[in-house]
Amino acid sequence: MANTIFIVGVLGNIISSLAYLSPLRTFWRIVKKRSTEDFSSIPYICTLMNAILWIYYGITKPDSFLIATINGFGAVTQIVYILIFLVFISPRMRAKTALLVGLLDVAFVAAAISFTHFMFQGDVRIDVVGFICDCSSMLVYASPLAAMQKTVITTKSVEFMPFLLSFSILLNGGFWTLYALLAKDILVGIPNGIGLLLGIAQLILYGIYHRYKPLKEASDNLEDGLQNESLIPTRDSVS
Repeated sequence: MANTIFIVGVLGNIISSLAYLSPLRTFWRIVKKRSTEDFSSIPYICTLMNAILWIYYGITKPDSFLIATINGFGAVTQIVYILIFLVFISPRMRAKTALLVGLLDVAFVAAAISFTHFMFQGDVRIDVVGFICDCSSMLVYASPLAAMQKTVITTKSVEFMPFLLSFSILLNGGFWTLYALLAKDILVGIPNGIGLLLGIAQLILYGIYHRYKPLKEASDNLEDGLQNESLIPTRDSVS
């Protein structure tokens, strides 16, 4: 059983790593244009916060180093993305972005880790840390996925929900849900189970709307709106 859990966890690490790297094309565009345009850095700031919290969970809970490793990789990628943002964002927004990083990724994370470390011990500490991670994951990932699905239904187009993205969300949620079941870790299973369901829903929507052609006006309005949203192809994972 231990070998099976390890294999599933390694596969989950690989899939999650690919998901973390998926925005590279967009950031290459930012570097080439030397501008973040109207894109938002908030998803990356929140994802970094989430990854650091899951690293702490993976370190705190015995035999959960695979959770720590993938989130360590995720934290590094988000730091790189945020640094690119800080370099190419407008001077007016740079200070606000840096302040948000300080509040969420430094102050809040430090407070959460310090609180759970000094106030709780043993299994209680693990449960509290896991609960905080679950809340963070569902906030960071589930809401954007639900919004994306709403967009598909509204525009009757999958233009902004590529098949490979939907399939990767399904695989990622599936592998980490299986990992959670094998490892009997409900705290890992909750956000990834939700991610699995949302991934299934996205593929169903893709099957329904992939032949539809969006109205030009709706597509233009949507594209304008998306530039103020996440650059990240959202996915639910243990991270």
